[in-house]
Amino acid sequence: MRLDRFLKVARIIKRRTLAKKVCDRGMVTVNGRPAKASTVLKPGDIVFVCLGSKTYHFEVLKLDEHPPAGLAASLYRPLEAQTGAGAEEEG
Repeated sequence: MRLDRFLKVARIIKRRTLAKKVCDRGMVTVNGRPAKASTVLKPGDIVFVCLGSKTYHFEVLKLDEHPPAGLAASLYRPLEAQTGAGAEEEG
């Protein structure tokens, strides 16, 4: 699954277009390397997302194209304290 798609379905970022912009600006790394929106994720990958004052550091546990809202958080495991439940849209 593409990185931008995963960020959206896991409800880390609200919109896929915003997820793509964040990736294009170099604010996302996968396994310690800068990642493009098209980076293909697999279970076990370590992702770090920096959105201003909010940071997300997590391990991908499973990939699901259409998870129910209540199960979206089960797609990943937080690796350190995170701030916020989802990214706010940029203007």
